Amino acid sequence: MARVVLVLPSLLVVVATVLSSSHVNGFSSSSHGTCRPIGYLKGKTPKTVKCDDSCCKTGKLYPQYRCSPPIKTSDFTRATMTLSSFSNNGDSGGPTECDDKFHSDDERVVALSTGWYDHGSRCLKNITITGNGRTVLAKIVDECDSVHGCDADNEFQPPCRNNVVAASRAVWKALGIPKADIGDEYEITWSDA
Repeated sequence: MARVVLVLPSLLVVVATVLSSSHVNGFSSSSHGTCRPIGYLKGKTPKTVKCDDSCCKTGKLYPQYRCSPPIKTSDFTRATMTLSSFSNNGDSGGPTECDDKFHSDDERVVALSTGWYDHGSRCLKNITITGNGRTVLAKIVDECDSVHGCDADNEFQPPCRNNVVAASRAVWKALGIPKADIGDEYEITWSDA
C-alpha cells in the first residue's frame, strides 16, 4: 500500500506537467510560452573545408529547437535578424525550400527559424518587418534550420537559433541599416502581413 501511495503523487505530477504544456507552431513548449531545446548538437570542425568564425567549433554544444517563441497575434514578435544570401552563389546551401529557386540579393526575402517556419505553412507569404524606425514587407522563401547543422549539408554552420529572421541584403537596405552594420545581428519585430 505504501508503494501505491508514493507512486500516485509522482504519476499526478507527470500528468499535470503534460496537461500544462501548450503547443506553439505545432511543437511543445511550456505553459509560460518558452521554447526549450530538444537536444544539443556536438560541433565538429571540418578538416577539408576552409571555415570562418561562423563555422561550428569542435566539441561545442549547440542547442536544437523545433519550436520558436510564441507569435504575438495582436502585436509584433521580437526576433534577431541575420544576413543571408539566397542566390546561386549565396550561403543558403541550395535552392529555397518554398519554391525550389534561388533569389537575388536584391529581392526582399527571408528564412524563418524552424518553429516559425511551421513545416512550410508560411511559405511564399509576406511578413512585415520593423527595425531602425522603418517597416518593410518581405516574402518567406526558406527555413532557417534550428535542428540540423555542423555538417556539409549546412555548410558546417550551427543550427539556427529559434528566434531568427534570416534576411536578404535587400531587406537590410530597405530598413535603412547603415552599411557598416549590415551583417551584424539586428533586433527587429515582425508579424504576418
